[in-house]
Amino acid sequence: MSIELVKKTLLEYIQTSTDMEETLQKICNLLEEQIPHYHWVGFYFADSDQRTLHLGPYKGLPTDHKVIPFGKGICGQVAESNQTFLVRDVNEQDNYISCNIDVKSEIVVPIFSQGKNIGQIDIDSNIRNAFDEKDQELLEWLTSEIGKMYS
Repeated sequence: MSIELVKKTLLEYIQTSTDMEETLQKICNLLEEQIPHYHWVGFYFADSDQRTLHLGPYKGLPTDHKVIPFGKGICGQVAESNQTFLVRDVNEQDNYISCNIDVKSEIVVPIFSQGKNIGQIDIDSNIRNAFDEKDQELLEWLTSEIGKMYS
């Protein structure tokens, strides 16, 4: 499936959504199944009062990281920085939380609703240098569309 067809399908899921959890799961499934270097795709949502992220729908191997404190790991850093974090080689990151020994690279993109960081999409790859600007553009577009669902 081409990236344009993936985007079209994602937009269709979002625009016809009647169940947020189900829609997010469908998004995870589609991305993991259709983009060969996406080996784990999941959402974390913020509890700003507790300064924690909580695992939402995901596709891939199970993870023990169901709750992540702000600042810890790549996801926790994005919760604080409010910026996309593209990690070409996880071994070069001091503040990396390993979900799986096979993971070599990661990209985390925040989701904003009404100007507030409400969560993020987290994608892991078992390939070093798997992510590039095209992945970042796709995921920033996607998180923008998801953010509209929460407005």
